[in-house]
Amino acid sequence: MPSPYLLYSDANGKIFEDRTLYVTGRTGWDAVAIPTEDWIELPNGGTLYELPGRKGIGIDVETGEMRLCEKGWAVAAFIPPAHTGFYLSAYETEPGAPTLPLFCYTAVGWENEKFFVPATRIESDIRQDCSGYDQDQINLGTGGLLKAYPHNRLVKHLMENCCQTYQCPAARNFSLGRWECPVPVSPACNANCVGCISLQPDEEPIVSTQDRLQFKPSAEEIVEFTVPHLETAPYPIISFGQGCEGEPLLMWETIRDAITEIRKHTQKGSININTNGSNPDAVRQLCKAGLNSIRVSTNSARREIYMPYYRPNNYQFEDIVESLKVVTAFGGWTSINYFVFPGMTDSVAEYEALRKLIQETGLKMIQWRNFNIDPDWYLGKIGVTETGDYMGIKTMQQELRAEFSDLRFGYFNPPIERIKGRFEKDFAH
Repeated sequence: MPSPYLLYSDANGKIFEDRTLYVTGRTGWDAVAIPTEDWIELPNGGTLYELPGRKGIGIDVETGEMRLCEKGWAVAAFIPPAHTGFYLSAYETEPGAPTLPLFCYTAVGWENEKFFVPATRIESDIRQDCSGYDQDQINLGTGGLLKAYPHNRLVKHLMENCCQTYQCPAARNFSLGRWECPVPVSPACNANCVGCISLQPDEEPIVSTQDRLQFKPSAEEIVEFTVPHLETAPYPIISFGQGCEGEPLLMWETIRDAITEIRKHTQKGSININTNGSNPDAVRQLCKAGLNSIRVSTNSARREIYMPYYRPNNYQFEDIVESLKVVTAFGGWTSINYFVFPGMTDSVAEYEALRKLIQETGLKMIQWRNFNIDPDWYLGKIGVTETGDYMGIKTMQQELRAEFSDLRFGYFNPPIERIKGRFEKDFAH
């Protein structure tokens, strides 16, 4: 297909195509032409955003030269879970433009009466596909859980706050009694992430996308609802460490006690922790108790990019590497929650650092997550003015597949059935 046409917004909620311009993509600080083979139709669940104070950069249909679209504001796409974008929306930011909220901003264009984005479906698991949610069933499940656990503060938080207020996909799945059950545990954190989705300082120009957990749940509260979930759900997982909390390792004793008690009642399913990996000793204790898998979040495999984004209080980048090594030593499943920023993630320097991380830790999986952040704001906050040579996200993924044949790509924590080796052979193709 030819390159799609650039889109612009009229600032009143209406979006138009500009048939004088082909859309471009952003990588690092640069606007570039997007290879035609990288375009896919905007997946179900994707949405479009107006980018106020920003003019889209396109390629003139007649001259082939790059120029701004002066007809309205630039437009970007939010692509749904299980998909990874290859290029950001390309635009020029005007003075005084507002900082964008914490969403991903993928390039998007219009062709043959359809929206297209440069992206791939990296994950075959359907657990967060929009088509899989029936609100009537979710309401029924929510009511059933609140009735079954009337005194459990965590169930109340997950159902009333996460599921019904924020439509958290994991909490919605819990209400439906299936797959991965979220278990937030920590109201505190030991990092000060620039793009934190649950707590932003008052002086910042953005707000968090959800409120953080306000209490410390007990091991008994955790055990009460997680054991039945592990016993009855298809492909069951329970996951400590959610978007509505701080750092779960700060509550490692409670998690340890909960895992120990859970495993007295059931051996089914997988017990996972989503974490910043800041305390390898705590991770070791959790593995001894029965932790099956860990997912460590990072914006980079390089210390110099990691530290100014996470701004850790009492740990170093080397600690997150050690935590991965600990779980590998116990025979557990290791993933990184890898924040994809085209031009940074696929830079040559980052690629070499990631190869080293995989080799050192025996990493099992990369979850290629779209980075939900204003690109200009992010690069400014971490002090990056030059992103260096880049490979392209797609090329980087191909190179990693070729070198590390056992490394899995995806978007979600795999259930124990997959951890034990029953991955599809062509998983994520």
